[in-house]
Amino acid sequence: QVQLVESGGGLVQAGGSLRLSCAPSGGTFSRHVMGWFRQAPGKEREFVAAVRWSGGSAYYADSVRGRFTISREYAKSSLYLQMNSLKPEDTAVYYCAADRDRGLVPTLPNEYDYWGQGTQVTVSS
Repeated sequence: QVQLVESGGGLVQAGGSLRLSCAPSGGTFSRHVMGWFRQAPGKEREFVAAVRWSGGSAYYADSVRGRFTISREYAKSSLYLQMNSLKPEDTAVYYCAADRDRGLVPTLPNEYDYWGQGTQVTVSS
């Protein structure tokens, strides 16, 4: 059974940094796209970043490009989201997601098959 477990959320002041981790298990992800999404209260879940587990270019939402970096560490079978220069509008529950690689990197939530439980990120002003 596929499981994605996020960690690393917390409370940080504006301008600070956090690193989120996602530990996928229960399957082989070499042919998957791994993504990060976020959902703020009263808003829809939105795409943040994605990358193929096998390598290649990373994809980012315009709102986080240049501040966030998605990466994976094969030795630890982990996915990361390094978040720098955080802003209050980055406050949300952040989710790790996985989707079988179908050729295009998906950016819509309904295109992903597997989800973690989410981790809260709160940025104070």
